[in-house]
Amino acid sequence: MTVARDRAPDALHTRSMQPSLIFVPVVLPVLFWAWYHYYKDRHLPEPLIYLVLAFAMGALCYWLGILMYEGLGLVGLRFDAFLLAETDRLGLLLYAVLAIGPIEEFAKLVPFLVVMFLVPQFDEPVDGIIYASFIALGFSAVENIYYLQYVSDLEALARGFAGPVIHIAFASIWGYYIGRAWLLRSRLVRAILASLAVTAVLHGLYDYLVIAMPVFALPASALLVLAIWLWRLFLIRDLHHAARVHVQGG
Repeated sequence: MTVARDRAPDALHTRSMQPSLIFVPVVLPVLFWAWYHYYKDRHLPEPLIYLVLAFAMGALCYWLGILMYEGLGLVGLRFDAFLLAETDRLGLLLYAVLAIGPIEEFAKLVPFLVVMFLVPQFDEPVDGIIYASFIALGFSAVENIYYLQYVSDLEALARGFAGPVIHIAFASIWGYYIGRAWLLRSRLVRAILASLAVTAVLHGLYDYLVIAMPVFALPASALLVLAIWLWRLFLIRDLHHAARVHVQGG
């Protein structure tokens, strides 16, 4: 989702940010999605302090993504995604799948692994989704603040509410599969590599569609995210049901 940073700052229209401009597209989505996931996990809730920590780590990991993009520049592999959309569609697809997707998903994955290894309350599969979602929420909040200086008010509102959904959806995939592998003590490295690869490709494909064909690809990109969201919605329901049955039966 973070692609505007690949354009030179002087090539974009910038504006000063007012506190009121930040509240609706940034603060309100954060409050809503934080409440939503805390409510979803209400039967076996995680300590609030760890959820706040996950959000803060997600916000910090945005800058890890920035550093990785800068690293691409040092080796001559950082490109203007929008220019590629106009001149080289195949190049854009490769850049989205091999650079944008891997960088952003890996940046979010790093704090997730820290939480998974160090938080003792990480003790059931649904925790992987919950912590990954809070990390993704922190990441998207900083990303949306970055974008406010370049987009119109209407675009800011659209990004403010779409950005968290997209990042949360992709992060939920590796959050669940890596968390499950960790709890089962089964093939953790394989789960990390496989789930990161899948989400990087999906994330890159989403960005490719949005950048290359922003109007015509809207239904396809929306269906991609909707499919992932429905998967996680039913998965969270089933995981909570299984956990409650286990607790009551134990």
